[in-house]
Amino acid sequence: MTLKATSLALGVSALVAAAPVSAASVVASIKPVELLVKAVAGDLVDVTTLVPPGSSPHNYSMKPSQRRALGNADAIFWVGPDMETFLQRLLGSHEFEGRVIAFTEGDGHQEEEEKEEDEHHDEHHHDAHDHGEGEDPHIWVDPQLALEMAHVIHERLVTLDDVDKQQLNDNLQAFERELQATEQHITEQLVAVQDTSLFAYHSAFTRFAEHYDLHLDGVLTLNPELSPGARHIAEVQNKLEKAPRPCLLTEPQFDRQWWRSITEGMNVTFSTWDPLATDIESNQQGYINFQNSIAEAVLKCSPE
Repeated sequence: MTLKATSLALGVSALVAAAPVSAASVVASIKPVELLVKAVAGDLVDVTTLVPPGSSPHNYSMKPSQRRALGNADAIFWVGPDMETFLQRLLGSHEFEGRVIAFTEGDGHQEEEEKEEDEHHDEHHHDAHDHGEGEDPHIWVDPQLALEMAHVIHERLVTLDDVDKQQLNDNLQAFERELQATEQHITEQLVAVQDTSLFAYHSAFTRFAEHYDLHLDGVLTLNPELSPGARHIAEVQNKLEKAPRPCLLTEPQFDRQWWRSITEGMNVTFSTWDPLATDIESNQQGYINFQNSIAEAVLKCSPE
C-alpha cells in the first residue's frame, strides 16, 4: 500500500472512530414537555417538538416531516387528549403501541369541544363549557407535577438502547435539587403579591396559583378557543370592579383586543405570562427558567 493510500485509510478510520453514536429519537408534543425531556436527558437524545410557537396544541396540523418523526421515534411524550387533541386519534393507533407516554388520561371532552367550536355563536355553549372541567391538563405549570413528569420521562428513557443510564440518573437528581431550590425562592418572592387579586386569561394559570397559594379570583374566558358569552364577561367585570388590587395575567397566544375593551375604565394592572414557554431557550435549564419567568410575570402585579 502506498503512503498516500495508507494516509487515506488512516483518515477514514479516524473519521469513523470520531463519528458520534446516533442518539435516541424522542418526540415531545409541546415546548414545556420538551423542556422537561431536556432537563432529564440533556443532549443524550434528539428531541423533535411538534407544536411550534404561536400555534394551538388543540387543533395543530402536523407537517409531513413531523409525521415521519413520530413514526421514527423511540419514545413519544404528550400531555394527553384534553390538551393535544390533534394527536388523540393518531397516537391511539397500533403503530405507536409501546412508544407513547401520556401524562394525563383525559376526560373525554374532545368531541364536545369540537362541537362547541362549530357553535361558537351560541352563548349558552360559551357559558356552559369550561375548558378546565374535569382534570386541568396544564399540569406542567405546577413544579411538583412537573417533577413527577420528569420521573416518568426518566423511567422511559432508561429503557432505551445506547443511552447513558447513569447520566440520566445524575441529571434527574440534579433537576430535582434545583427545582426544589427554585420553588423555595419563588415562594419567598411571591409573598409580595399575597394580597393581590389575580385574574387569569384562562385556566392554564390555575395550577401555578394553587401551588403557591395565590389568590386567583377569576378566569377571563372559560375556553380560549372561543369568545366568552356576555353573562360570563359581566361576572368577570363585576369581580374586577370589586377586587381591591386586581391584576390580569394575559397570554401572548391570544387576541388582546376584547379583554382590553371589557376592562376599559377599570383600575386593573396587566402582566403577561406564557404557559407554552415560547421564548424560553431549550436546554437543561429551560424548565427552571420557565418557572422563574412565571414568577416574574406575577411579581409585576405587586403594588408599587
